[in-house]
Amino acid sequence: MVGRYGEDVLAGDWRRRRAVPEVDAELDLVVEDADSGFCGAVVGFESGAVVLEDRHGRRRNFPLLPAAFLLDGGPVTLRRPARSPVPAARRRTASGSIAMDGVRAQVAKASRIWVEGVHDAALVERIWGDDLRIEGVVVEPLDGIDGLGARVRDFGPGHTRRLGVLVDHLVPGSKESRIVARVTSPHVLVTGHPYVDVWQAVKPAALGIAAWPVVPPGRPWKEGVCAALGVAEPADMWRRVLSRVDSFADVETPLINAMERLIDFVTEPPA
Repeated sequence: MVGRYGEDVLAGDWRRRRAVPEVDAELDLVVEDADSGFCGAVVGFESGAVVLEDRHGRRRNFPLLPAAFLLDGGPVTLRRPARSPVPAARRRTASGSIAMDGVRAQVAKASRIWVEGVHDAALVERIWGDDLRIEGVVVEPLDGIDGLGARVRDFGPGHTRRLGVLVDHLVPGSKESRIVARVTSPHVLVTGHPYVDVWQAVKPAALGIAAWPVVPPGRPWKEGVCAALGVAEPADMWRRVLSRVDSFADVETPLINAMERLIDFVTEPPA
């Protein structure tokens, strides 16, 4: 019987035994190492191994073993191209991450990032949208954070269901800081910026003004800004603000730091 059917097909590493396509490891080809899950773009070769670089700029070397990589979810064997290609200039996303061409958006993960409103969500999408689609992270706008504690309990955060929350005006002694202090789950990270509204996180220079207007206490901030800048409606002002944002360089550092922390938190593999 052994002679008729050959060796046991279940013995050894079956993945290596499957017939898989061979693919040239061209520069910027995005693949995933099947063993570690490390995903990155091909940036070169060292000592017979392919060098991959992920969206954070981290580099790792992987040997060119049979069926050692995944491309569009399927196993492939990478091979070094016959001629080494000339390195091309690296394209970057609006957030400053290395752009990975040809990568499909992942199916949405259970983890989420919450922001206070639709303006916050639109600004986050403008800058970090490409990164979030690759990671499979959905951003959901809240209608303010007054009911944050109850919303978190309903969400049911856990090891594989993390929650990141971006809060406006998160400064010591503020109403926002007191609300956030009541959220204690280790699976929830709340970060924020010091600005009254996410509009103010956009650099004044991007809008062609010297500084954001100072609005007297007791007056709604957005309406006060519109009056000072001669804009009729907040909706008109928001369209102007968003249209002037092309990348992370157009927003203030506290917002950038807060969002990068949230993305890292909700995409960190479970322990």
